[in-house]
Amino acid sequence: MRLELLTELNRLRAARKAGVLVTDLGDNAQRLVAPEAFAGDPLGPELAAALRMGKSGPLEKDGRSYFLTVQAPSLRFVIIGAVHVSQALAPMAALCGYDVTIIDPRTAFASPERFPDVRVLAHWPDDAIAKLGGFDRYTAVAAVTHDPKIDDPALTQALRSDCVYVGALGSRKTHARRVERLTAAGFSPEQIGRIRAPIGLDIGAVSPAEIATSILAEVIDALRRKPARAEAAA
Repeated sequence: MRLELLTELNRLRAARKAGVLVTDLGDNAQRLVAPEAFAGDPLGPELAAALRMGKSGPLEKDGRSYFLTVQAPSLRFVIIGAVHVSQALAPMAALCGYDVTIIDPRTAFASPERFPDVRVLAHWPDDAIAKLGGFDRYTAVAAVTHDPKIDDPALTQALRSDCVYVGALGSRKTHARRVERLTAAGFSPEQIGRIRAPIGLDIGAVSPAEIATSILAEVIDALRRKPARAEAAA
């Protein structure tokens, strides 16, 4: 690998940016392709699919053999609220290889005893998110406190970012009031429409563990799902 390609890969990794290193196995020619350049690359659809799945591997196309080396940051899963659902969700998300952080200013809930082996920030969301360095494309945010004073600041920052998933717990009536507050704060219907609410896939979940399962499944779907043709064109 050329030194400049290795340097760029390391830069992407440090900046939590994505890219795919394409190696032509016929002549060993290499190029590093960023997501914004996929559309103009001869292997564009294949690069997008490899990045979406986060897996490196061989590729055959038009009689040529390639190896695709995927550079994708690990998903950062930020859970707003140290509640019962979070106690089930955090270890499940960690098993998927996600980097989990619990944010809740209520120290009676946000404790290492209730969330062993998980990063817990007992701060208000604005301060905690600043400690994390903000949200990026490889961040999922699940707001589950049912308390607007805690959930809304996190949702506000999530909607101002390009994080891959934004979800919020609550009934349709609760979400309608949330929409009113966010609209008053200046968010457009399109921005607010990014929020998955009620949170989680509609599988009839009842218990905290079932609700956690529905949320995690929805996050995985957002991360891995093949975009519709209109989304891909956009």
